[in-house]
Amino acid sequence: MKVYIAGPMRNCPEHNRPAFDRVATHLRLMGVDVVNPFEMCTEEEINATDVTPELCRRFCERDIAAILECDGIFMLRGWEQSIGARAEHAVAVWCKLDISYQSTL
Repeated sequence: MKVYIAGPMRNCPEHNRPAFDRVATHLRLMGVDVVNPFEMCTEEEINATDVTPELCRRFCERDIAAILECDGIFMLRGWEQSIGARAEHAVAVWCKLDISYQSTL
């Protein structure tokens, strides 16, 4: 099974990378093939202080393409407050992917 991790990034300390990495590690230990969006980004993209419309489109195009290659999506806590994670969730619902929600990880 291949799973995409989705969750809030903007306005989070370190863009919430520790939470993404922690879940990715946990899922990989369970034998899951994981797509962590941070692993698709360049350091320049991760450290961008201004998310321009062009950068946002790049993230959207890349992330949705990655989701479409997955069997499921794992939603991190707080995803409901993130416009990007809500869009990723909508794609997963639309495509009938398996959806898991973070509880205690």
